[in-house]
Amino acid sequence: MRAATNPPSAGAWRTRTTRTGRWTPMVLGLVLAISPAMVGGLAAQEGPEAAVEAVVQELFDHMRAGDADAMAELMHPEVRLVTTGMQGGTPGAQVVPVGAWLDGVRNSTAVLDEELYDVEVRVNQGLATVWTGYELRVDGEFSHCGVDAFQLVRTGDGWRILQVADTRTTEGCPGR
Repeated sequence: MRAATNPPSAGAWRTRTTRTGRWTPMVLGLVLAISPAMVGGLAAQEGPEAAVEAVVQELFDHMRAGDADAMAELMHPEVRLVTTGMQGGTPGAQVVPVGAWLDGVRNSTAVLDEELYDVEVRVNQGLATVWTGYELRVDGEFSHCGVDAFQLVRTGDGWRILQVADTRTTEGCPGR
């Protein structure tokens, strides 16, 4: 049986009936119910949280490409890098000169690929925090995993990384 089309009235939507001859308001209702959720989801993706997450992802995209200068452009002039962990059997933290990290990326012949997972972003006005698990691979080989904690501030040039703190381990890594 062929589907029939209701005759359109001026300015009306064309509707289609099913093979049984019944109009399908359920489909229209479903579309109308889903549309606000989709629009809300898109709005959330375009909000400040998405912009902050994009900066962090871009940092690691540039690292993977070996482009330390592009990495530096995403950083605040007063950026700090702190790594935490066990040092001689005692918990501690070490401030690492950011220039040393950037030089390491710049001079590396290996592909440094930091994959992020379970990313959490919080934003309040001009301050943002990103907490994410990561796994670092060097030329495709597992190196270590841990957590990265970023503090970003909104400047006239957009979101900039003010601080990165991390943990590093080779144990308990997801998928290992």
